[in-house]
Amino acid sequence: MKLKKIILTVIISLMPFSSAFAADVLNSGDTAWIIVATALVMVMTPAGLALFYGGMSRYKNLLNTIAMTFVAYCLASVIWMMWGYTLAFGPDKGGIIGGLENLFLAGIGVNSLTGSIPTYVFALFQMTFACITVALVLGSIVDRMKFSSWIVFTVLWVTFIYCPIAHWVWGGGWMGNMGALDFAGGTVVHINAGVAGLVLSLVVGKRIGYGKEAMFPSSITLTGLGAALLWFGWFGFNAGSQLAADGVAGSAFLVTNTSASMAALSWMFAEWIVNKKPTVLGIASGVVAGLVAITPAAGFVNLPASLVIGLVAGVLGFYGVAVLKQKIGYDDSLDAFGVHGICGIWGALATGIFANPAITEGAKGLIYGNPKQLWIQFVSIIATAVFTAVGTIIVIYVTKLITGGLRVEEESEIVGLDSSIHGERGFEIQEV
Repeated sequence: MKLKKIILTVIISLMPFSSAFAADVLNSGDTAWIIVATALVMVMTPAGLALFYGGMSRYKNLLNTIAMTFVAYCLASVIWMMWGYTLAFGPDKGGIIGGLENLFLAGIGVNSLTGSIPTYVFALFQMTFACITVALVLGSIVDRMKFSSWIVFTVLWVTFIYCPIAHWVWGGGWMGNMGALDFAGGTVVHINAGVAGLVLSLVVGKRIGYGKEAMFPSSITLTGLGAALLWFGWFGFNAGSQLAADGVAGSAFLVTNTSASMAALSWMFAEWIVNKKPTVLGIASGVVAGLVAITPAAGFVNLPASLVIGLVAGVLGFYGVAVLKQKIGYDDSLDAFGVHGICGIWGALATGIFANPAITEGAKGLIYGNPKQLWIQFVSIIATAVFTAVGTIIVIYVTKLITGGLRVEEESEIVGLDSSIHGERGFEIQEV
C-alpha cells in the first residue's frame, strides 16, 4: 500500500496540472502579477480619480474633492479588512451574503490560497475595487456635501450596498450562480456606483446657482492627468481580474486599451459635430467611458467586439452628459451616472451580446448562439439598479439621522469647501 502511494505521488507530480490541482498550488508568476495589478488599481483612487474629479470641480472645492476621495479609500480599506471581505467572500449564506467566519480575516494565514495566489493578495486586490466604487459615487455630490456625512455614508454604503452585490456576483451568490457575466465590475462597480450617485444627487439637491451661472472646472490639466492615471491603473483592474498571468489576462489588457481609445475618439467626434469644438475634457471623459464599458466584458470578448463597445460607449457617454442630464434636470456634478451608470449598463448588455467562448470557455453571448445570456445580463442590471437605489436611499436617511443632514451650510457652499471645511486653498487667487 505504501509503495502504491509513492508511485501515485510520482505520477501526479509528473503530470501537467489540471485546474483542480492548480487551485491548491501557489503560482509565483500569478502571485507577482496580481500584486502588481493590486498596486495599479490602488493608484486609480487616491491618484487617478482624485485628480480626475478634482480638476473638474470648481477651484474653491478642489482640495475638498481630493480629501473626500482620499478618505473614501482609507475608510473602505479598513472596513474591507475588518468585515467587508467576509461579507463579500465569506461562506455563502443563501446566495445573499457571505458569513462572518472571516471577520478580521480570521481563518486566513500566510499559506492560505485562493486559486493559485495567496488569499491575502486576493483580499487586497478585491479591497481596491471596494475603494474605487464608493469613491466614484462622490462625483455626483461634489461642491455641496458635508465631510462628516460623507464619512458616515461611506462606511454604511460599503457595508450594506457594495459587499452584498460583490457577493452576489463574485462571492458565490445568486447572480453568479444564475450565470451573470461580470469580469471586472460592470454591475458590481459601475452600475452600482452610477445609480447610487444619481440617487444621492437627487436627495442632496442641486448646487446653488446650478443652471444659472457658469461652473468652470478648476483645472482640465489635472483632469487629463487623472484620466491618464485611471487608464494606466485600469489594466490592473481588468487584466488582473483573471487572477492569473495567462492569455485571457493578455486579451483583457488588449481589449481594455482598444475600447478606451475608440470611445475617446467617438466622444471627441460626437462633441466636435454637436458643439463644434473637440475638448480635452471630452477626450478624457471618452477614455473613461470606454474603460467603464469594457470592464464587465474584458475577459470574454475579442478585439472586434471591443471596437464596437468603445464606439458606442463614447457616443452614449456624451449623450448622457450633454443631453440626458439637461433634459431630466438633475445635478450630478461630475457625471457619475452619465458615464459610469449609463456606460456600465451598456457594457453589461454588450457582454451578453459579444461574449466569445473562444476567449473564455462557457462564456457565450447572443451572437454565438446563446440569446439567454442577454436576458441574464438584463436581469442582473435591473436587480443591481433596484437594490442599489433602494439601499442607497436607506443609507442616506440613516446618515442624515446620525449627522443631522447631508448638505453644507449655504454660506460654506458659496465660500467654498476648501476654506470652510479644511482651512486650505487649492489655488491662490491674485487680486487685481
